[in-house]
Amino acid sequence: MGHVARKGVSLYTIHLDDTWFAVRWAHHRSWQVTATCAVLSLLAVNTPHACAQSTSVPLQQSGTLLEHPSNGRLWLSGQINLIWQFHGGFPSLYAGINSFRAEPEHALSRVWTVYTGARVTRHVQVLLDVESAGGHGLSDALGLAGFTNLDVVRNPSLGSTPYIARAIAVWTIPLSADESDVTPSPLSLQSRVPVNRIDVRAGKLSLADFFDTNAVLSDSHMQFTNWTIDNDGAYDYAADTRGYTVGVMVEFVRSGWTARGAEALMPTVANGLHLDGNVSRAHADNVEFEVRPTSRFTMRFLGYANHANMGSYDEAINQFRSGIVAQPDIVAVRRQGRAKTGAGVNLEYSAPRLVRFAARVGWNEGHHESFAYTEVNNTVQGGGDMTGELWRRRRDRLGVATVTNGLSSAHSKYLRLGGVGFLLGDGSLTYGRENIVEAYYTAYLTRGISVAMGFQHVTNPGYNESRGPVSVGTVRIHIDL
Repeated sequence: MGHVARKGVSLYTIHLDDTWFAVRWAHHRSWQVTATCAVLSLLAVNTPHACAQSTSVPLQQSGTLLEHPSNGRLWLSGQINLIWQFHGGFPSLYAGINSFRAEPEHALSRVWTVYTGARVTRHVQVLLDVESAGGHGLSDALGLAGFTNLDVVRNPSLGSTPYIARAIAVWTIPLSADESDVTPSPLSLQSRVPVNRIDVRAGKLSLADFFDTNAVLSDSHMQFTNWTIDNDGAYDYAADTRGYTVGVMVEFVRSGWTARGAEALMPTVANGLHLDGNVSRAHADNVEFEVRPTSRFTMRFLGYANHANMGSYDEAINQFRSGIVAQPDIVAVRRQGRAKTGAGVNLEYSAPRLVRFAARVGWNEGHHESFAYTEVNNTVQGGGDMTGELWRRRRDRLGVATVTNGLSSAHSKYLRLGGVGFLLGDGSLTYGRENIVEAYYTAYLTRGISVAMGFQHVTNPGYNESRGPVSVGTVRIHIDL
């Protein structure tokens, strides 16, 4: 899948009290309106795109193009994210059906999202988001476990026709009279919440919005864009091709810690668009414990188990060696009821001034096929960012991160013998860890508009020492409305 959801801001907000409502439009200069309409017109063009993922909601807002009341009971906002990437030619001894292309290429992805919601009562809200993911990714988003653009959707047959990304009902159960102020966002419209509470969410959602989040390493719209830097690559979280699922999630929130769990639907096939509604045979169990010992330090401990119609790398290899098939085929050995388990640790720390640091470690058992996110069985990543305050650009941000991804012995042997996954398959494999370094600089232009430049260097693309290294450049324009 690809993942388009990582940031969003308001188009406008409808303000509603108990007896009346009014629509308040921001006062804005005519050039802002003209520019916004031009970009929206560009996004309306229906062009094919090649991969699939989900676009997460904003972790923080740094201003919007249009103004919004902060105390409305209705919410309407939006975002536009344009990412252009390119690379030159790189060494390659051979290539296969799923290889990252060695010849120079470039690609543009376009994602827009409209976030809507309503506070039905003080503790009940409903959210509905509409999204479009257009354009395409380098090499049709194939050939890299840590693909370079999280906004790209990985299915060439999907167009940019808008779709419902999220449809969530949220119920907050207070456990204390004390409340704290919070900033409303597309995922929570409340401006005050009980310090101790239970939050229940049900409907269509993205697990990446709530699990394995990180203030430094989770936002492709303002920060890094690599799949395995913005997320734990070994977290094969339940999702369809676009990165969304249907499920129920419960969070138990206390002042110093949070425990969350979710049950969600799995796709019927690996990287599939359709979800399996038979929870007796296919479902995903997700749990995470978040600890906040200080206001500057957060630790998250993740565990998951996916149950689905999965193939076995070991069985595919044995079938090939027995002469039954001409090459290992993971699809031919799928069986209902198999389970894939994994775990992860996620850390973030904010220094007293300017700088933040973050790290992740992830693992999953590598005998059953990678099914929903990407082909990674173990990963280690670390990075940090800082504001531009030192050079009098306090709204700007500079970030650098690195990740090393690996495969299990069964998974790497499957690819070496000519097997193909939903992402990888060079026809053979000289195994080496896929190592990635990414850097970006996001410059704030005016309210709601930013532009970024980025660079990624990938060693052993697709875990193959016979290919690469390759360097990828990025130019990103982001608009919060």
